[in-house]
Amino acid sequence: MSFPYGLVATDLDGTLLRSDGSVSQRTRDALTAAAAAGAAHIVVTGRAVPWTRHVLDDLGYDGLAVCGQGAQVYDAGAHRLLTSVTLDRQLAGVALAKIEAEVGPLHLAASRDGLDGEVLVGPGYAVAGPLPAVPFTDASDLWAAPLNKIYIQHPTLGDDELAEAARQAAGGFVSVAMAGAGIVELLPLGLSKATGLSLAARRLGLKATDSIAFGDMPNDIPMFGWASRGVAMANAHEELKAVADEVTSSNEEDGIAAVLEGLLA
Repeated sequence: MSFPYGLVATDLDGTLLRSDGSVSQRTRDALTAAAAAGAAHIVVTGRAVPWTRHVLDDLGYDGLAVCGQGAQVYDAGAHRLLTSVTLDRQLAGVALAKIEAEVGPLHLAASRDGLDGEVLVGPGYAVAGPLPAVPFTDASDLWAAPLNKIYIQHPTLGDDELAEAARQAAGGFVSVAMAGAGIVELLPLGLSKATGLSLAARRLGLKATDSIAFGDMPNDIPMFGWASRGVAMANAHEELKAVADEVTSSNEEDGIAAVLEGLLA
């Protein structure tokens, strides 16, 4: 049987990457075999390019990557940013004010645009893992350069509650994505992983009907809606499992490889 998909789209954290940040040899082999059968692999991640580039380099990945929750299409082989969508800072300021009017003060971080865009982190904001970030204390620094997204955290609300409150208060100004533990993001209105993936696929002459997508968080829901088949990891958020065509084993147990091997058999 020939491989039925021309495009394999994978999220990074909680999906392609194990908890130690590595990709197993079994998963690498399965992706290599899918590529040999004619499928393109596109990484689709919420991380902006500066937080993604080192991972792709370590993988020896030289294809297209969709970064920044769909905002950026990045040519990993050429180390070149092909497209980038920025957040309207005036609208973002209005959105933040509306959310804080409902839930009280937020802890903030922001991802600056560009290949080397810094992630700015304000007082109280907890960064997950050893990713590089630049602290700020003056709120004006947040708005001093173009941004891809703003990250918000709340002292007491959980991620799902905060994301829902943000959508209710400011959904007409920004898109809201819940991308992982402690990661609720404000994005350009209408932007999602599906936006960036469709752009990247078009560059490769591929369509949604050619694609299978793997993910683990609610921010992967639009990508599942775009792709022909959506596969949630066993460790996925319940919201994503609810819309998935299939649930595979976890990212620690080579869930991507298990599906690809079955399709290749």
